[in-house]
Amino acid sequence: MRLWSLHPKYLDTKGLIALWRETLLAKHVLEGKTKGYRNHPQLDRFKQTDKPIDSINQYLATIYKEALTRNYNFDKEKIDWDFEPSIMCVTTGQIKYETGHLLNKLKIRDKEKFDKLSKLKTVKPHPIFKIIKGDIENWEVI
Repeated sequence: MRLWSLHPKYLDTKGLIALWRETLLAKHVLEGKTKGYRNHPQLDRFKQTDKPIDSINQYLATIYKEALTRNYNFDKEKIDWDFEPSIMCVTTGQIKYETGHLLNKLKIRDKEKFDKLSKLKTVKPHPIFKIIKGDIENWEVI
């Protein structure tokens, strides 16, 4: 499971579809609807918010909006749109790590996206995140 801190616009088709599915799984975990993945480190930062289910719905909403810009047909009904918006923090080290991780994937899967991302000086996070200084997050599995 990879819940990217990066804005979903940087993901290739395969990555965006995987993110949608994995975030839906994460939502089910947070709602207590599945026994698996309950202790997955990618969920820690959502669990630490005041309203984890609102946060995951907000995260999903951005993925859905990116899918719309690409004319993909993601199911809007999978999101509870009545979420209370929040801001979560992500470190500069985490953004740098994820950017490198994504570049490695794109190098193989999508040369055009790889070229665009590799030329950027700064990479935007998913809108739910505010970037703060710091190393790679403790929950990241390297």
